[in-house]
Amino acid sequence: MKFKSLMTMALAMAAFAVSMSSCGSDDDEPEVAVADQVVGSYTGTEVLTVMGEADESTESFEFTKASDVSVDVTLPKYGEGMMTVPALPVRGILLTQSGNTITGKLAKYEGTVKSADGSDKAYTVSDLTVIFSDKTVVVTFTQKYGNMPFAFEGQFTGVRK
Repeated sequence: MKFKSLMTMALAMAAFAVSMSSCGSDDDEPEVAVADQVVGSYTGTEVLTVMGEADESTESFEFTKASDVSVDVTLPKYGEGMMTVPALPVRGILLTQSGNTITGKLAKYEGTVKSADGSDKAYTVSDLTVIFSDKTVVVTFTQKYGNMPFAFEGQFTGVRK
């Protein structure tokens, strides 16, 4: 009788273990890192305004993963010849998620790039805000390049490819 009771208990425990392992729902999928949800190339319209004059162009912004909760982006080059502002990398944009909207903010980023004449130029990107919603992105920022006495106000609206 003892053997039969032990056998019954062992079978009951095995049945319980099998039933528990199959009770998981499909809703328990692993959570995707916030940065992985937005990385990629977005093409759209960039408007740069300086001293009240706006210039509109079609551009692409490429967002790359810096960490699970941050991305990097490079602002496209602007201008021609010696008046070219080269592409400006911006690193470490911290992301937060609320529902289907992911927002990134960066108060100030400072860096150095090579100018058209080969010299190193300092730049600052400030007040950067990025809003990802579905497959679209809106980026607003202020950029100041080298010794220019004025800053560019920028806005980009794009769709992920």
